[in-house]
Amino acid sequence: MSDILTLTAPPDGFHENPYPFYARLREEAPVCAQPDGSFILSRYADLDMVYRDTDTFISDKKAVFGPKYGVDSPLYEHHTNSLVFNDPPLHTRVRKVMVGAMNPRALAQMEPGLVTLIDSLLDEMADQAEVELIEAFAGAIPIEVIGNLLGIPRDERDPLRDWSLAILGALEPALNDEQLSTGHQAVTDFKAFLRHIIEDRRAHPGDPETDVLTRLMQTTGDHLTEVELYQNCIFILNAGHETTTNLIGNAIALLDQHPAKRAELLANPELITTAVDEFLRLESPNQFGNRLTTRDITLHGVTIPAGTDLHLCMGGANRDPRQFDSPDEMQLDRRPNKHLAFAGGAHTCVGLTLARMEGRIAVGRFLQRYPNYHLTPGAQRGGRIRFRGYARLPATLT
Repeated sequence: MSDILTLTAPPDGFHENPYPFYARLREEAPVCAQPDGSFILSRYADLDMVYRDTDTFISDKKAVFGPKYGVDSPLYEHHTNSLVFNDPPLHTRVRKVMVGAMNPRALAQMEPGLVTLIDSLLDEMADQAEVELIEAFAGAIPIEVIGNLLGIPRDERDPLRDWSLAILGALEPALNDEQLSTGHQAVTDFKAFLRHIIEDRRAHPGDPETDVLTRLMQTTGDHLTEVELYQNCIFILNAGHETTTNLIGNAIALLDQHPAKRAELLANPELITTAVDEFLRLESPNQFGNRLTTRDITLHGVTIPAGTDLHLCMGGANRDPRQFDSPDEMQLDRRPNKHLAFAGGAHTCVGLTLARMEGRIAVGRFLQRYPNYHLTPGAQRGGRIRFRGYARLPATLT
């Protein structure tokens, strides 16, 4: 077993900068054994292979989540019914609904409203001597966007971020009793919150072309069960919120750390489209995914038994020099840039086009509005392994 990285007890400095540890994994232990019998995979080609082979590597995590959460628990019910931890047929049914709801026409209709939202947030920050950019900007955008997709009343959205952080935080490799209890309670409260919204939508359906909740409720053929409906509503709100918040916050921090690249983007604003993908590659909002093996396999001389949990290190794969030239360098016009920040294969993130649009508009308009912003002391990472972002990002804007 390698001593480079144990996910349940990461080494000092890992949360601040995991990339040197990922580099050692890629070169010294591309199949890195963990104390619980699981393995970390960190090379791009290996992750790409896993994502493509859905027979050998499955997403169903019931065998893993049962011991972790308890089979009758709220967290177990949520994570074993949500899109990301399922295989066909549930994955196929739910994914088809979501992809249909995020069609190009629907996204095009969303863009003017997104611009208005972002400009209003930028206006609200204008007179503040110092602003905390996660709460005031990066975290506020996806809550509004996903809330609109599901038709959540605006004045009822305040608890959504805390619930999301608690539920997704329960995916961390190691949990204490408080984190586990908070996660269970968040699922329970979220379901209670959704009940009156779903009942109201049954009585007053929205336009299924643009209202994801109505579309989920009106699926033809195999309808979602009540449990599947509730838990995938929670999944949409959580997944769309956390990763996009991290994308925007990480991008703003990266540009502050690389002033020459900020100047390049200011001089060439058309680079924002490729720049967003470079931010996603360099600081992937989701650092780890998971798969379960269905048969014995041998990879890089290591035998991995059937039924083994694999930790797919997207943050490491996205800096693999076998795939990317100068992988630790920011190249705003990098092409091609086939990063794995949105995973891959059949489980490629459903909301990737929406996330890119949010990142493009948010980061681009923020930079044009406040080109001389400066991060101030007090930035705080989220302190998690699976997700990489900021809990606090204070800045002055002029």
